[in-house]
Amino acid sequence: MQIAREVFGGSYDAASRYVDILSSRGVDWGLIGPREVDRLWSRHLLNSVAMASLIAPSATLLDVGSGAGLPGIPLAILRPDLKVTLLEPLLRRANFLTEAVEELGLQDTVTVVRGRAEEHRQTYHVVTGRAVAALPKLLGWCLPLVAPKGQLLALKGESAERELLEVHGILIGRRMTGEVVSVSAHPLAEPTWVVRIR
Repeated sequence: MQIAREVFGGSYDAASRYVDILSSRGVDWGLIGPREVDRLWSRHLLNSVAMASLIAPSATLLDVGSGAGLPGIPLAILRPDLKVTLLEPLLRRANFLTEAVEELGLQDTVTVVRGRAEEHRQTYHVVTGRAVAALPKLLGWCLPLVAPKGQLLALKGESAERELLEVHGILIGRRMTGEVVSVSAHPLAEPTWVVRIR
C-alpha cells in the first residue's frame, strides 16, 4: 500500500510485520474480526497514527484498553522517540501484546502492563483510547493518568462532537478544554476525528 509506505517510511517493514501478526494471530485469538483483515492498513494502522502530529517529541504515552495494540503499537513504530505503555486488563490480550512487542523489537520503547485504568497510578504526557468506552466513562478513567500540561487524545470517529458535548460540564469543573480535531496520516488517507482534552 503506497500511502502506508510513505507514512511509515523506514519503519514500513515493522508496520507490515505487525499487520501480518494482526491478520493471523490477531484473528485466531479473537482480537481482530476476520472481516477487518482487508482494512488493517486503512482502518487500523493509518487511523491510529493519524494523531501522531498532535504528540510532542519524546512524550510518554499510555494506550488505555490497548486490545490488539491500537493505537499504541503503530504510534511506537512510527515514532521511536515515544515511550509507550500498553495498558490492558485481560490476560489473553496482554499476552498477545507482549509477544507482538517482542517480535517487532519494540521492547526498548514499549512496555505492556496488565491492569485496569482506574487502578493504574502513573501519569503520562499523552493518554490515548480507541474504541474503549464512551467519553464520559473514558474521562473518569483517564484524566487522573494525564500529567500536568498533558492531554487525552480519544479517537472517536463521527460521534466526536456529540460525545464532547456530553462532557462539557465535567471539563468546566476541572478547568480543562476540549476540542474535536480532524487528523489524517496522509493527504490521501481518510481523516479521523480525535477528541483532544487538556
